[in-house]
Amino acid sequence: MSETRAIKDYIRTIPDFPIPGVQFRDVTTLFSDPTGFRQAVDALANPFTEDRLTTVAAMDARGFILGGAVAYKLGLPFVPIRKKGKLPGGTIAEAYSLEYGEAIVEIHHDAFDPGARVLLVDDLLATGGTAVAGVKLIERLGGHIVAAAFVVNLPDLGGSARLRELGVEVLTLCDFDGD
Repeated sequence: MSETRAIKDYIRTIPDFPIPGVQFRDVTTLFSDPTGFRQAVDALANPFTEDRLTTVAAMDARGFILGGAVAYKLGLPFVPIRKKGKLPGGTIAEAYSLEYGEAIVEIHHDAFDPGARVLLVDDLLATGGTAVAGVKLIERLGGHIVAAAFVVNLPDLGGSARLRELGVEVLTLCDFDGD
């Protein structure tokens, strides 16, 4: 086990991945450190212990690691929002653009009951495309987004501002300037 550090110190940067010019913020180094991972999960979950949440949803794929742990810590059900074609059974879909491409995500049409109070979790917030797609899916099912929580925020790419414009409370654990 390592000594406790700032969350940002657990995250490595990989230049030019997945395309030239992108500075990829790699949270797998955070996940591989038990102290850092516990610190991040606690920081994502603790602000919501009194919010009467009913569900934690998370975005494919690194968001699942965090969202599952947050759901466990809060004693709540976990709902995956996956890439198109990965969920069995009936789903609804939402297309979106991200900083270096396009994608479609899906959620089970019966993932939760209308009126659910949902915390949306993912590892990183960049342009907000993925998170906005998740918000739209949850709202289409009749859910209420209590907040969206992320380990990393890239504020210069505008995702946090985009979510706030939709009325979504945003929690991030650390910021990286630039892209």
